[in-house]
Amino acid sequence: MTKNAKEGVTYNTRILKGGALIDDMRHLVRVWDETSVDEQCKAIITTNLLNKNTRTRTADILKRTYLPRFVGGPIPSAWKLVRPLEDIGASPSVVRSVYYWISARSEPMIADFSKEFLLPRSVAGFTSVEQSEALAWLKTKGCGWSPDASVKVTRGILAALRDFGILEGRARKRLSNTRLPISSFAYIAFCLHNLGSYGSQITFHSDWQLFLLSVRETEQNFFEAHQRGLLQYHAAGNTVNLTFPCDNLEEYARVVTSTSI
Repeated sequence: MTKNAKEGVTYNTRILKGGALIDDMRHLVRVWDETSVDEQCKAIITTNLLNKNTRTRTADILKRTYLPRFVGGPIPSAWKLVRPLEDIGASPSVVRSVYYWISARSEPMIADFSKEFLLPRSVAGFTSVEQSEALAWLKTKGCGWSPDASVKVTRGILAALRDFGILEGRARKRLSNTRLPISSFAYIAFCLHNLGSYGSQITFHSDWQLFLLSVRETEQNFFEAHQRGLLQYHAAGNTVNLTFPCDNLEEYARVVTSTSI
């Protein structure tokens, strides 16, 4: 790990061992439970649950990607937030955005790149994302990595954001035209509520910037979610009254998947 020299934020090179890894993360979330973390990891490695070529690869995915994001990350036991969607078979288009949100919350480098580099480009109307420009952004963070490592990390960030649907394109990346599904948007808002945010705190939460949403676009999404019956949203200036039709994630997962758009 290394500190962003300018801001004191911890960056790491874990992305070299695993970017989005959405299929693997989904598989692990579906089987994870409250029992011993060590015992579960041992069983997953021994049985080759992820169907990898080596046990070392499975261990790397657990240690460097799954555990930091979905078990011991900034959102404790984050797997519990997305598990209700998996239990009812929510569509990949809905769950992908939630996995991205959790992953970005756990990986400051991904979050900062989205907010500081991609969002301004989106606002300015630029769609292309050049690796050289992304690398230049990373170099401003003063991580102290070798040039080769910095290039590989940059490629890892871009590839992960492509897999999460924020970018698109293989060799040449560009901002995705795919819109954040309103079902995913509402579910993340409900998760933020469960994590202790309320009203305007949710409306103006910085996490929406991860999806390259401006404040105006975020408010429009809340109005659309309101119209679809996913939540109740009433705003007057900075005063926001935001309520949901149920109290737990399991019930709300059913609500949003009944309108998976």
